[in-house]
Amino acid sequence: MTSVSIMQMNDDQTKQVLDDLSPSFCAAKWYNATIWLGSGMTTSCHHPPAHKINLNDIATDPSAIHNTLEKKQQRQQMQKGERPAGCEYCWKLEDAGAKSDRIYKSRIYSEQDLRDAHALPYIKNVNLKTLEIAFDRTCNFACSYCNPAFSTTWARDIKKDGAYQGLTTDGRNHFTHPHDASQLYGIDDYNPYVEAFFRWWESDLHASLDELRITGGEPTMSPALWRLLDWFKANKGKSKTRLAINTNLCAKDELIDRLVQASFDIDGLEIYTSAEAVGDRAGYIRDGMDWHQWEANLHRMCWEARCRAVHIMGTPSVLSVMDLPRYLDWVLQTKQQFGADFPNFTLNILRFPSFQSVLVLPKHMRDQAADGLDDWLTKNDFKYHLHDMELDHIRRLRDYLRTVDSPHAGASSRQMLESDLKLFLQQYDVRRGKSLVLSCPEIAEWLYV
Repeated sequence: MTSVSIMQMNDDQTKQVLDDLSPSFCAAKWYNATIWLGSGMTTSCHHPPAHKINLNDIATDPSAIHNTLEKKQQRQQMQKGERPAGCEYCWKLEDAGAKSDRIYKSRIYSEQDLRDAHALPYIKNVNLKTLEIAFDRTCNFACSYCNPAFSTTWARDIKKDGAYQGLTTDGRNHFTHPHDASQLYGIDDYNPYVEAFFRWWESDLHASLDELRITGGEPTMSPALWRLLDWFKANKGKSKTRLAINTNLCAKDELIDRLVQASFDIDGLEIYTSAEAVGDRAGYIRDGMDWHQWEANLHRMCWEARCRAVHIMGTPSVLSVMDLPRYLDWVLQTKQQFGADFPNFTLNILRFPSFQSVLVLPKHMRDQAADGLDDWLTKNDFKYHLHDMELDHIRRLRDYLRTVDSPHAGASSRQMLESDLKLFLQQYDVRRGKSLVLSCPEIAEWLYV
């Protein structure tokens, strides 16, 4: 294949380059990382399970927060055409005939980048090009499908009311304990993982990294975020790294004001936020979310802040998928108000906890949800505001609903997952003062019939 620049590579060209190198090759294993500095855990993207960073390694080489032995072994597998088990999300989609995130997460790099990674000895350290980090798990939300590992509010729920009772399919024990190992250090304590990041950032990462994305918890509540933003303000023009911040947009007004102001000190800031439903349903799924506050602050990011783009990350689950066309109508209306990139959206299908997967629905409801997406596409896929990737995400969810039977390898039967969903939501309603009947009536009618 003749070389093409990254701007010229479409999905099919990217897949051809990847498959020319290896049928299991994914550039994210080399050039991308998600790192939780509060717990010292890392992974190559948000799909594979995270693993521990070696403290001894980062004492001498801060890049070891990314270049771990486990990742190097998985790179070797991909170079040999083998499928790392932790990447099964992509393998399931590809085996179902859909485009996987292996394509999307590789096409952002040049063809030469892909070929260089494949040719590099697997044991060699690699400079990151895209990085997502969480400084800690401090968060004012306790989303239904999240857990104490990523939210201090979730941890308080468990400490106050104890474990969720009767769940048999939650193999990762998301809802049984406060996950104190996920936050090894106090928010104001010395954290060797955070300090390793800043050592790497200030030495050479700021010069080599294309994109840095800060997540959480809720990062605007973390002092380390403001430490980083102060660095950008004091070192204008020194780094070409594009900065992106994940935020639930429901923090205190003064923090949102501060974020808007900070946007003028950063070239090309991108804001990521999350939703997959509107109104009361959105607040039910994401406990702590005030829909009207979130929508108003989203508009501020689109209109008042100086942002390169605003992204909404959707996570379709059993609670949202039946009503997804209404959410997509809202997104399209907002795009028409602000422009194609204000906001754009993704739909990353939920797999854990597996009892909240869209695949817990009985077949006739999955077909109904897929038909609803088909109808929406028939009416809207010609709209110039929609990007190809956005349309692909809708189509792959539709195909997933129709062709995939299990959310992941080793998942329990649909009947067991349905039982756990019912048990979880009954307890969730009591603990959080919510009502499934009022917020997600078609799910309540199915579960409580």
